Amino acid sequence: METARVIAFYLPQFHPIPENDKWYGKGFTEWTNVGKTKPLYKGHYQPRIPADLGYYDLRLPEIREAQADLAKYYGVEGFCYWHYWFGRGRRVLERPFEEVLSSGRPNFPFCLGWANHSWCSVINGVKSKQPFIEQTYGGPSDYEQHFYDVLPAFLDQRYIKVDGKPFFLIFDPMNIPNSQQFIDIWQNLALKNGLKGIHFVAHTYLPEKVNELLSLGYDAVNVVRLFEYQKKGVPFFKKIVNRINREFFKHGFWCQYKDAMKYFLGEEDRLENVYPTIIPNWDYSPRSGRYGAIMKDSTPELFHDHVKEALSYVKNKKKEHQIIVLKSWNEWAEGNYIEPDLKYGRGYLESLLRALKEE
Repeated sequence: METARVIAFYLPQFHPIPENDKWYGKGFTEWTNVGKTKPLYKGHYQPRIPADLGYYDLRLPEIREAQADLAKYYGVEGFCYWHYWFGRGRRVLERPFEEVLSSGRPNFPFCLGWANHSWCSVINGVKSKQPFIEQTYGGPSDYEQHFYDVLPAFLDQRYIKVDGKPFFLIFDPMNIPNSQQFIDIWQNLALKNGLKGIHFVAHTYLPEKVNELLSLGYDAVNVVRLFEYQKKGVPFFKKIVNRINREFFKHGFWCQYKDAMKYFLGEEDRLENVYPTIIPNWDYSPRSGRYGAIMKDSTPELFHDHVKEALSYVKNKKKEHQIIVLKSWNEWAEGNYIEPDLKYGRGYLESLLRALKEE
């Protein structure tokens, strides 16, 4: 069965680290936010409870194997692990991926997405001005150090490639002071180390930035239209009602998933070097309470329709470029995941597989 290349964002936050112990309390992981969440309105699906894998700890290889088995069976080509490099060797949450790399298990494709943003606290939906960890860019020497830090991953036979080059995604490409310099340094180092180059993918929430990002030297763009409905589709009166509900009734900002999904894809996604994003669900209230955006009434059936539409956008591209990014595999505190839960079981995974098989 030949299908599109579905690459799923993978969050390595589900294990304690000293930084989170210091900021949020001993033993904090994303499960802390997930487990304490309460419904904001009648019928609000919270808390969300994991099914097959439970409240897992990503330090356990058995969990990582089980995740890979699920992903492979249901049509995911590989995981895009979020990679945190803050500059000058400062890293966090690296343990799960480093163990995957060093152990050779699971034998499942992977790539890296550089989450190049500062870490800040969020109170009432507003980020703190002073970050816990600041993202820095140290210029050529730092870029070289960063390259050699991830080179063992690039050389691993499991690493996902496009046109023979390792797929490397950058979360906030516009934040890098000189993207072209960074890209040129890495491309040269890649050639020196036996690679054909790097396939750089710019991640953006702004479809109008596609051409600008490509002009900076990126090979492709991953467009995420998560909030396009809020910008273009929500009637003015609904915005007012939402604000009243949030401020006075503590209901949060919400919209119907079936309305939002109409804006998840756009004409740019048909371009050979643009990779569309599929979004199964979204509920940011575990992190931000009533200040978090919520998409109500997402179902596996609606997600199936969304995936089918995304497949139609990539079907005429070269096989190598029929890439669809799944946001996300396990962002539980964003209500944005495809892993089994108690309400839907494996419903979202089954919908993904069914859509892929129907092509």
